[in-house]
Amino acid sequence: MRPTLLSLALAALLVAVAAAPAQSASRLVVRGAGFGHGIGMSQYGAFGFAERGTDHGTILRHYYSGTQIGKLDGGGQVRVLLKTAGRIVFGSATRVAGGRRLDPRRRYVAVRALSGAIGLRSSSGRNLGTFASPLAVEGAAGGIRVSGRSGHAAVDGRYRGNMEFRASSLGGVSAINAIGIEDYIRGVVAGEMPSGWPQEALRAQAVAARTYALATSKNGDGFDQYADTRSQVYNGVAGETAATDEAVAATAGEIVAYDGKPIVTYYFSTSGGRTENIENVFLGATPAPYLRSVEDPYDDASPRHKWVRRMSLRSAQRRLGSLVKGSLTRIRVLRRGQSPRVVRAQLVGTRGRTSVSGPTLRSKLGLYDTWARFTVITANATRGDGNTPSSKAPAPSTGPATGGVVPSARAAALSERVATLRGRVAPAAPGSWVTVQRWSGTRWVTRFEVPVGAGGRYTARLRLAGLFRVRFAGEAGPPVRVR
Repeated sequence: MRPTLLSLALAALLVAVAAAPAQSASRLVVRGAGFGHGIGMSQYGAFGFAERGTDHGTILRHYYSGTQIGKLDGGGQVRVLLKTAGRIVFGSATRVAGGRRLDPRRRYVAVRALSGAIGLRSSSGRNLGTFASPLAVEGAAGGIRVSGRSGHAAVDGRYRGNMEFRASSLGGVSAINAIGIEDYIRGVVAGEMPSGWPQEALRAQAVAARTYALATSKNGDGFDQYADTRSQVYNGVAGETAATDEAVAATAGEIVAYDGKPIVTYYFSTSGGRTENIENVFLGATPAPYLRSVEDPYDDASPRHKWVRRMSLRSAQRRLGSLVKGSLTRIRVLRRGQSPRVVRAQLVGTRGRTSVSGPTLRSKLGLYDTWARFTVITANATRGDGNTPSSKAPAPSTGPATGGVVPSARAAALSERVATLRGRVAPAAPGSWVTVQRWSGTRWVTRFEVPVGAGGRYTARLRLAGLFRVRFAGEAGPPVRVR
């Protein structure tokens, strides 16, 4: 019998399917909330409160439970590490300890000398003397200028107060800005919060920054604070603005106190709707009654209020490195905090399981916060039914999988299964279903649903070629092509 054009086309399709290799892909979807460690004051939350007319004292008492707004007895000084290097260039200085005058129009260089002393040189390299460490230098009006960079932080700017050049225990010379607490806070607030925000939010930030500096002083090696996020971002004179100066002046001397003492006023960007207990984030930390989880109803202006990250399991495994035993199959949360940020989780691999902390997961996977939920969807397309290419399908029927009744002229050929789509989803509760979708060329079209079995596994029989994916728990899995 002479073959028809239809039978030739269908035969060619089946040959192509039989020759096509298996296609597989995976996707890890991380849906989270918040940005930062989650302890203490949420800055976007403070913004939201201030937008609604809440004063800074009420804002602070909300985030730091059971506290009061107290007042400093006197001023105080802070020593801020700006930079450590083999040589430090500075200018706008008037004198050094011992009375030697300097020309504020000239630049000088501080270097480490023998026996841990500090050598002072002119910009041309002429030796101007050797001094015991630390060498204190007074600045001219407007502040002393220090040039260069320190790691990722720029320190090319002016700083009020005096500068101390100290032989570092790590080698080289450290430039330490010795400055009054109020001038220090002037250089911090705009580095930690946008100066265009409401005044009451800026005032809350000023009080929190002042209290944090007092409660975390004495880092050792001759300084109290770093000039970056290891402590607080401090930009010196360049960090001062009219709005933030107003906030600092209006709250001069104010601190957050518990039982009459300043507390460590942790703060961060975005809570996602709730802050967290300190012991659930800084594992091993002693619980503190003023650093407890509280509702944070107004931080939704933040672009990180809710977020999503997507990556393949292979990409996630590269990030997690040796923590994974074998090949990563899922991330299982073992314990959550109050917010509910992840406290402990388990990396499930093909060769075993590894327990990790929420902060470790955040760091390794590059997440914004530990408030996260993990969904895994895998898909694998194989020719035939996955066992024998010639297995027969059930009789043609109506329904979304075939688009209606199959005409009798095509029924026999289409009864051959083009492919089987298999995979796994996690976490999957008993009675779960996945939705199979096919790409139409312009959009994803739902074809049918299949149940999820033991271990989160699913199987879908396909009679059409094309690009397919499954959806599970509102998440789209990776697309795989069926040829």
